[in-house]
Amino acid sequence: MKSKLSLAAGLIVGIFLLSGCATSPPSNPENICSIFEENRDWYEAAIDTREKWGAPVHVPMAIMYQESSFKHNAAPPMQYFLWIIPVGRASDAWGYSQAKTVSWDEYIDETGNWFADREDFDDAIDFMGWYIHKTSRVNKVSKWDAYHQYLNYHEGRTGYRRKSYNKKPWLLKVARKVDNRAKRYSQQYWGCKDELSRNWFMRTFF
Repeated sequence: MKSKLSLAAGLIVGIFLLSGCATSPPSNPENICSIFEENRDWYEAAIDTREKWGAPVHVPMAIMYQESSFKHNAAPPMQYFLWIIPVGRASDAWGYSQAKTVSWDEYIDETGNWFADREDFDDAIDFMGWYIHKTSRVNKVSKWDAYHQYLNYHEGRTGYRRKSYNKKPWLLKVARKVDNRAKRYSQQYWGCKDELSRNWFMRTFF
């Protein structure tokens, strides 16, 4: 009898741990309320990022959607020589945030988050909050300005100051797309944030 109870307890713990580590993209990525209802731990991580770095919830989420479509192991497409021989990827960007290794290492050095993993949502959105915060401080771009924050995120802060984006009309269109999605996310979030917060409180303490 005890062995059966132990087995059942182990299964329950295993299911709980797996549910907290789900890596599948959200079923409705166009709606931030649905994203957070489906991934409660993501909501808590987004709130932690806002409180820590001052990055409004909808901005890093809109950028993350653009960069990885919320795929934990997203990477730039493989490049081929003569359309046959793989020669590597366009960059070493990886994970939810599509952070490049040099930027990720800078983040770890400055925050001391030594065990951070680009495939972990909590670490990825914390990285993005850090990047948005530093962009605001270094390049004087509002944390609420998804358009210019994305240009910094894509081109790097030095590239942004050099206005490298002006030579990339396609990138300006993408930045506008991110900005529009951020605005939709913001509107959606303000419609469900009280319910999300209430449910988070109930889940945490009751």
